[in-house]
Amino acid sequence: MPGSPHIVSDVMTRDVATAGRDTAFKDIVRTMQDRKVSALPVVDGGRRVLGIVSEADLLPKEEFRDSDPDRYTQLRRLADLAKAGSVTAGELMTSPALTVGPGETLAQAARTMARARVKRLPVVDDTGRLTGVVSRADLLKVFLRDDADIAEEVRREVVAYLFPAPGSAVRVEVHEGVVTLCGRVRDTSLVPVAARLVRAVEGVVDIGFEVNGPALPPA
Repeated sequence: MPGSPHIVSDVMTRDVATAGRDTAFKDIVRTMQDRKVSALPVVDGGRRVLGIVSEADLLPKEEFRDSDPDRYTQLRRLADLAKAGSVTAGELMTSPALTVGPGETLAQAARTMARARVKRLPVVDDTGRLTGVVSRADLLKVFLRDDADIAEEVRREVVAYLFPAPGSAVRVEVHEGVVTLCGRVRDTSLVPVAARLVRAVEGVVDIGFEVNGPALPPA
């Protein structure tokens, strides 16, 4: 079976800029600019995550700065209008924040981000304390994995498991994350299983096969 996948703690950013509940609007903007981030976890004195404040939470103040919204807009965008009048992180933040644990796999974190349509997640321990932040860019780091490392894991954890010698003779080739299995296999019905297992290996971009079934006995 494929080896243990990378987990969130392997790729997360540990030096995290944060805001407190009473952090002022301008200080939030200044921190985002200085740290080149688009969101800040809001934490209490024990670094437990209370919520998250993002650029989207700040923009209504500019959007409604010189406008007098009509009644329809007021009804439709009550939350944004409230944020336009907010001055602290506690008033601006989205709460509770969607978080992820450091031991969750990158696939689990990616699914959470995709479903919630967010770009980053605070990483919290079992007590809710902030330990890092994981972003979409962090999750893509697995695709920088060396081809040789991918090939070694595929040989050890997939080929040796599904296509052991002497009945099979399979060669593993990897180029830019694309894995190709070449050679002869004893049981071609296992090829779809191999495809699924190889795709589960961290860093694999795609997989192809150049394999044949067992050699026919001489007539």
